Amino acid sequence: MEKKKVCPDCESTDVGLDRRDFLRTVGATAAAVSAASLPLFATARAAESAAAPTKASAAETAVKGLYETLTDAQKKEICFAWDFVETTGKKRGLLRTHVSNNWQITEPHIRSEFFTKKQQMIIHDVWKGIINPEWEAKFRKQLKDDTDGEEWGAQQSIAIFGTPGSDQFEFVMTGRHMTLRADGNTESHVAFGGPIFYGHAASGFKERVHHPNNVFWPQAIQANKIYTLLDGKQQQKALVTARPKESAISLRGGKGGIPGIRVAELSGDQKKELQKTLMMLLDPFRKEDQAEALACIKKQGGLDKCGLAFYKDGDIGEDGEWDNWRLEGPSFVWYFRGSPHVHVWVNVADDPSVKTNARG
Repeated sequence: MEKKKVCPDCESTDVGLDRRDFLRTVGATAAAVSAASLPLFATARAAESAAAPTKASAAETAVKGLYETLTDAQKKEICFAWDFVETTGKKRGLLRTHVSNNWQITEPHIRSEFFTKKQQMIIHDVWKGIINPEWEAKFRKQLKDDTDGEEWGAQQSIAIFGTPGSDQFEFVMTGRHMTLRADGNTESHVAFGGPIFYGHAASGFKERVHHPNNVFWPQAIQANKIYTLLDGKQQQKALVTARPKESAISLRGGKGGIPGIRVAELSGDQKKELQKTLMMLLDPFRKEDQAEALACIKKQGGLDKCGLAFYKDGDIGEDGEWDNWRLEGPSFVWYFRGSPHVHVWVNVADDPSVKTNARG
């Protein structure tokens, strides 16, 4: 399908949705749930009371508005039943839960003639509602770097499962190095609406040491601070020889086998640094999703039930600055894979029985 180069006008109000109300909603949510108010090693009462996304959240409201503008022909292309199963190809399985590092959930790109300009603008509002507003410029840089200079929407696609506004619906946006979701908390037991993915190849397919200009590399810098705080015996436990398959984000539950050092073995100062790392991992996303993720971690027993692993395999420059690392608990996986460039796989739930359709 030929792509039409249409840049959504971010200042326009002709979207079937009052943009000032949209921005006020995002701002109110951010003010209500701050990262500092969500302690993990104390009682985490703020995490319990903080609001997860709802059907009335900004992104979900925009999804409903988008759905109401779609023609029957458009719905046939991008809308699916809640439990739709793909039977062939790399996406086979429950399509709603699929995640990969580079994929299109449906064929039409956002900035193509398939969508009207009004619809493109509403999709833009959905995307802005899912992410932390402070991260918008960074996400735009990532998308542009990873799509040969294309602007937002030129190489991304969307799908809608169920009926927006009902008890079960989900919006999914995909492309290279991006899988994001908005579900209004109608997908039970999971944060972020299900498994998500983000990544960046800022300096070519094989990034250089220290990953110059990579918008997500500061997360790894922060994680490496924890490693430097470990004593010799702790570092031996934390350092693992070989990385698992990058799409290995199925939840282990109580089966054991979590790699690395147990967080429960860390000192107070080391745990404090890990808490900073977790909040940095969550920071690119809207506050409601952050709150839901923290509540999931608390329900599974907190970070003390997790393990932290750094991998010798894939150490770019062999400099001991670990490009690949993983924080994992019974129903929590945050897998930062920095070689040959940054891929980050995320699967967070409050119940380890949740299944994931993940492929690299």
